[in-house]
Amino acid sequence: MAHSNISIFVTHVGCPHLCAFCDQRTITGTADLPTGDDVRRICSQQLERISSPEDTEIAFFGGSFTAIERSYMTELLEAAQEFVGEGRFRGIRLSTRPDYIDREILDILKGRGVTAIELGAQSLNDRVLDANERGHSAQDIIDASRLIREYGFELGLQLMVGLYKSDEETELDNMRKVLEIGPSAVRIYPVVILRGTKLEQLYLSGEYKTMPFEKVTDICSEMLLTFESAGIKVLKCGLHASEFVERDMVGGYYHPAFRELCESGIFRKEIEKALEKEKISGRLYVTASVSPKCISQAAGHKRSNIKHFKDKGIELKIIGEEQPKYKCRLKEVRACI
Repeated sequence: MAHSNISIFVTHVGCPHLCAFCDQRTITGTADLPTGDDVRRICSQQLERISSPEDTEIAFFGGSFTAIERSYMTELLEAAQEFVGEGRFRGIRLSTRPDYIDREILDILKGRGVTAIELGAQSLNDRVLDANERGHSAQDIIDASRLIREYGFELGLQLMVGLYKSDEETELDNMRKVLEIGPSAVRIYPVVILRGTKLEQLYLSGEYKTMPFEKVTDICSEMLLTFESAGIKVLKCGLHASEFVERDMVGGYYHPAFRELCESGIFRKEIEKALEKEKISGRLYVTASVSPKCISQAAGHKRSNIKHFKDKGIELKIIGEEQPKYKCRLKEVRACI
């Protein structure tokens, strides 16, 4: 059964300052703050609608949850906790900053039904963190991650790819550092430059020169494949489709099907590697098998992989068979007559 969240947005209120890239009201599409009664109403409604509540968490997203005023934080948690337990939801998930995690906070969360904590890491490079005005260090991320795991919470890390002062080498180093930390899950967000942010000023002035869209897609593809292969679940790859983001973005790497673009790239490379082993040149008919759940991704976003190989003289057919995720096997390769 797939895991799901009941997302409740506590927009921006807990953040101690504004990072260079951030406009949470645009990202979440809301500026209203929930009360404890709002949480009870939402959870009660969803408990009646969801068939498998034991696979669902109540999720507080949209800001730095553990940095909000303490009585407000506990009000929301205690309201949600009423709906956690046997016959109800699995637990509570929240997102926060690494520098607002300590033993006192974790004791509070542990006693109020919290099961998973996601840290907005964004980068594990101090130069990039400083340039984007994060207000914490890479060591803060490492220390907070260690504490969260010590307390038995599920750990998630959120990465932002393509930030000001970052580059391909830095992003791949971030990926390696995440593997060393070993979270249960990650979210990969390629940077979207929003109107009214410091990044917009840097971008429009020419100081912030972004990497090509294709390069960032390649980096995110490698992260997606590497993390999933290491048993780290990628909960999200790219911002969710939003009229607010599309309205307010001035640059960056937004695409409503960004994960599909990345998965298309993974399969294109897998098929190319498999064909190289065959060492057959000329026009070809090729049948490749992938997991039945991955046929669309292997064909490519809007059949881009089918078109890519056709341009190279290869007629590609994708079929579904039992295969590991993101793996393919060539079933037939023959020359066109």
